[in-house]
Amino acid sequence: MNREDVPSRDRQDDARRIARLLPAPATADLPREQYLHHKERLMDRIDRDSERHREPAASGAATTRPARRLLRPALLIPVTALAGAGALTAGIALSADDHRPDAAVSQAPTTDTAPPAAALLHQISDVALKNDAPTVRDDQFLYTRSKVRDADVTSGRAVVGPLSDRETWTAQEQGPLRKLGLLRVDGETLPINAELGDEGGTPAGLSRPTYRWLAALPTDPDRLLNHLYAHTPEVPGQERAQTVFDQIGALLGGVMPPRTASALYRAAATMPGVTEAPEAHDAIGRRGVGIARDDTRFGTRTEWVFDTEDLTFLGSRSYLIRDTAYGKSGTLLSSRAEIARGVVDRAGTTPAREPAGSVRES
Repeated sequence: MNREDVPSRDRQDDARRIARLLPAPATADLPREQYLHHKERLMDRIDRDSERHREPAASGAATTRPARRLLRPALLIPVTALAGAGALTAGIALSADDHRPDAAVSQAPTTDTAPPAAALLHQISDVALKNDAPTVRDDQFLYTRSKVRDADVTSGRAVVGPLSDRETWTAQEQGPLRKLGLLRVDGETLPINAELGDEGGTPAGLSRPTYRWLAALPTDPDRLLNHLYAHTPEVPGQERAQTVFDQIGALLGGVMPPRTASALYRAAATMPGVTEAPEAHDAIGRRGVGIARDDTRFGTRTEWVFDTEDLTFLGSRSYLIRDTAYGKSGTLLSSRAEIARGVVDRAGTTPAREPAGSVRES
């Protein structure tokens, strides 16, 4: 039979199956991360260290760039990935021609035929889709409380800090904003200002994912994944699929439209290298069912943790999976536990009661 005799759909299905077996490409994108103002020196230090590693024959002084302050508590990514991060685009234009340059669009397998990790993500997706969609006005704030632990690498080694209590209030106004909300860490309250470089304010987008912006994202998993691949900035050296996986993790948790959350989980189910993590636990030790992906270039693993009973998102963790300059295999880089979430009328206030889907501190 000639190639022309094979139905077009069959050829496309074969291409998709082959694409799943291909390794991840050499480029990568950077997921967003939320940092406190007093960590700007840390970011500058990482930038200088990364420049020296990438250009050992160049002059000893590397140019530095200011740290970025992002809104949501997110998956704390490998410290080496933080260096070389360019400024994220302030907003994202949704378009019909979104593309994923390193992989063909894949059709999601059914739960019966999907690999274990994909089948679990499909179950989590189905649960997320059944959640009630809250009403969020543009004059309100999304509230999130979490327990966070991360590593300080200014010494060249990962030194894990104490567990901290973090609360965020993110403004939902759609126009570019100079004041994006409030951040409270262990009782210290700081304003969240516009992204560095956003002279006119930061609009809703990847850097500031408002509820309305999240609701406008594609809900078809393939289109959504293509969108993330197309619009997340690149970071030299990190696996592209890993960074998109981390980008999805940065959007998880908090108050989110059910259809968007469902699509994110199904999009993650089609990504290469995604596996189950039976021993996954969050920053306060709550164990659950886990989803993980290894970054073989940076030698790190990122895990998402879900409640064993209702499959709600509990938190995340990142740690070394091989010995590196920052520490031995198993060294914790970051962990997070989501405690509560909700919608409030004023920054600095907490929800009157925990909404459905909130988790209790154990």
